[in-house]
Amino acid sequence: MDNSNLRQASALLHSARLDLSFPTLEHAPLLMDGINASLGDLRYISWAKDAFDLARAQPACRRDAEMVAAGECLIYLAVERSTGAFVGSVDLHSFDFDAPRCQIGYVGDSRRAGRGLMREAAWAVMQHGFELGLQRVEAWCEVGNHRSAHFARCLGMQHEGILRSVERDRDGNLCDQVLLARLRTDPPPLRAG
Repeated sequence: MDNSNLRQASALLHSARLDLSFPTLEHAPLLMDGINASLGDLRYISWAKDAFDLARAQPACRRDAEMVAAGECLIYLAVERSTGAFVGSVDLHSFDFDAPRCQIGYVGDSRRAGRGLMREAAWAVMQHGFELGLQRVEAWCEVGNHRSAHFARCLGMQHEGILRSVERDRDGNLCDQVLLARLRTDPPPLRAG
């Protein structure tokens, strides 16, 4: 597996209730609205300290689209098919093609919480990654971010340990990360997607 696999990834994914697509400039208003509605729940995410406006959302969508086109990562924005409402963003990043493995990231619109939509989106993206050749997907969650770790466990990820002082937190301090992972060969969780 290498960057060419990522460049060949499907730009559109579909699940039971969602349409997922690579980011475009047209997504900027949806992203801006979703992030702003969810700021209170995004306290562990460094780029979500302040409200978004279009001047910030458009470059973010452009940068994300460029990274996807370059085969650096996969980023999908999920929209609920029946309503057109923004559900969230799921990305696969920090690839180690020799393993082959990566990390998954997820940010959901708080207004859509409690219906399993983000779980459905993350499951679809993770399964597409396995189809492309990944053998392992990891979630790194800041130690205090119990909600993120719980979400990873709902995706069938297993707790593997703590990575001490491995990243900077939102305030720039070194912090510990909980490491959870799912292997391609692991059985699916009871409620996968």
